[in-house]
Amino acid sequence: MSKSETEIKVMHIIAGNLNGGAARGAYLLHLGLLKKGIHSSVLSNSSSNNYDNKLSSIANSTQGKIKNALRQQLDVAPTLFYPSRKNQIFSTGFFSGFDFTKTSTYTAATIIHLHWINDGFVNIRHLQKVKKPIVWTLRDMWPMTGGCHYSMDCNNYTDNCGNCPQLNSKSKIDLSSIVIASKKKFIPPSTKIIGISNWISELAKKSSLFKEFDVRTISNNIDTDEFFPIQKEIARSILGISTNKKIILIGAHSISDFYKGFNKFIDALGFLNINDYHLCFFGNINPELLNKLGFSFSSFGFLNDTVALRLTYSAADVFVAPSIMDAFGKTLVEAMACETPVVCFNATGPKDIVDHMVNGYCAIPFIPEDIADGIKWICNNPNIDELSKSARKKAVAYFDVNIISEKYIDIYKEISNYDKSYLA
Repeated sequence: MSKSETEIKVMHIIAGNLNGGAARGAYLLHLGLLKKGIHSSVLSNSSSNNYDNKLSSIANSTQGKIKNALRQQLDVAPTLFYPSRKNQIFSTGFFSGFDFTKTSTYTAATIIHLHWINDGFVNIRHLQKVKKPIVWTLRDMWPMTGGCHYSMDCNNYTDNCGNCPQLNSKSKIDLSSIVIASKKKFIPPSTKIIGISNWISELAKKSSLFKEFDVRTISNNIDTDEFFPIQKEIARSILGISTNKKIILIGAHSISDFYKGFNKFIDALGFLNINDYHLCFFGNINPELLNKLGFSFSSFGFLNDTVALRLTYSAADVFVAPSIMDAFGKTLVEAMACETPVVCFNATGPKDIVDHMVNGYCAIPFIPEDIADGIKWICNNPNIDELSKSARKKAVAYFDVNIISEKYIDIYKEISNYDKSYLA
């Protein structure tokens, strides 16, 4: 290891459950860096310690959990002034927050790496106190918006927000414009912005906030040593699935999130024969809805165990990811690593992952019938073995944590050598 690498001490700031959602990829990067010999530590508000002595949490005690819950409530409290707002996640980022600059982890670090920092975890104001290089990985659109995590059809983030459709605001001066003004004031302009897909990087370059920043792209990561194929018959037997039908899998941390496009999947089912397919689901989903679909199905609930996920991916003939907006699409890569081809829309983050008719099917945005066509194309493909092996090959070559961690090390070395005056 070079001397410059031994000087790198990265502090990752990660909000949310480290075993699921946006935090999972961030935490995996930390583990990958440790394997590369990089001094990496994590500050989180997760209640899980993952048996990692490099991880500290502000919510690992009863008092800490209470304070964390209060911060979460304070962060969203201003949205109460918008009673007709949409029922979608909206974060402010400056009405509450834990001052991470007062921790020993911060003192020891030479680089601060922000990931998903919401739920009242980080106050944007505290970023002005940071006198060390900052890397910020965009795991959704929130860092560049006035509070929404996915803007959907709204482009106001390119013009300082205001008139926020998610708040149902008709005023140019509203909570969204205040939030983005706060970000412009307190986010250091030297911050390196890393999009986890070309799509979200391009949005950042167009945003009023980050258009003058240095924006790069480094994909999200998975561990392909943990996600690998299991013989379908064995996986199905362990999961208790007994059927001769083709198995369609769909799942996410919260499958019903508005940007995940579950309604598009429901519409696509109308173009499929119910006698030909068995549906499998994982994630938080309304069981009453599943009973109304007419298809035979299995629902596994929320899965955060790698073994259970590996079995579920391996049991399926096809994984469907109908997201309308997604910064990346980690579940797609996990499925592909288990040799399960993917159907997605040829849009946003997933279009970086799937190569049309090579390792999956990229449907026309946002046409449910083409999702159905993709399912039929994969399930009836005479070259399914080749398609499946191509899926894993893409996952290993482009998205494995060993490859992605090396790319981040290059960024760390670059910013450490660029301006030594930052370093503590």
